[in-house]
Amino acid sequence: MRMDWSLLTCARKGHITYAPDERPLRERLVVSSPVGDAWRCLRCGAYVHGDPHGSGPADRAPLVKRGKELRDAFIMRFFAVERLIRGLIVAVAAYGVWRFAQSRGSIEEVFEKEIPLLRPIADQFGWDLDHSKIVTSIRHVFGLEEKTLRWLAIGLLVYASVEIIEAVGLWLLQRWGEYFAVVATCFGLPVEIYELAEKVTVLRIGALVINIGLIVYIIVTKRLFGVRGGRAAHEAHLRSESLIEVEHAAADPDVARSPRPAAGSPG
Repeated sequence: MRMDWSLLTCARKGHITYAPDERPLRERLVVSSPVGDAWRCLRCGAYVHGDPHGSGPADRAPLVKRGKELRDAFIMRFFAVERLIRGLIVAVAAYGVWRFAQSRGSIEEVFEKEIPLLRPIADQFGWDLDHSKIVTSIRHVFGLEEKTLRWLAIGLLVYASVEIIEAVGLWLLQRWGEYFAVVATCFGLPVEIYELAEKVTVLRIGALVINIGLIVYIIVTKRLFGVRGGRAAHEAHLRSESLIEVEHAAADPDVARSPRPAAGSPG
């Protein structure tokens, strides 16, 4: 069974109806019943009793996302949530590094004091603490200068900010957010490829595939950077998929041969 994104959205947000001034089109969007007129929802196409939510010229009707566009919006917001979670995790890491830089001495003292206590337990499992990569890495961090740690914290904070801005733009379904997501993700690809070359893990492969998929998906579906006609073609496609346009074309065949301009545009 295919999910009806239009009905699902109307169930959550409610229907949207509109009464166009053009009589032939108006008659295709309303039916009379014993309890009053019912207007077609511009999103799901169902008839809804009561007064329309708006009225006026057909080219002033609200541009309502339907079907595939609603599915695309869901996917964009899925990526927005993923970016937000990543940004918050990195922000917490930045805070941890900053606090560590301030209290490194006391933390190192506790660490070195506890290591001898853990050695008998590690020996039982055949774990050589003195040559452990984890212990060696921690000691290497302790050897970093406080200034270096502070710059690392700042870098992590900047990265977290980029992820959060990207998440906001994608969640709001703004075109600037789509461009920002593509550019920011492209800048991160060389780092991910380098990490994958250092060591192949399922997590790193998955992250790289997700990011490449995001770039391709947004560029193609949203027609960024002039792809598939660019912004003008994207907006024309949205208008052509609206219920008002479909019914207008059915009421007046000439509309199908001569598309109407967007509201507010000349001509």
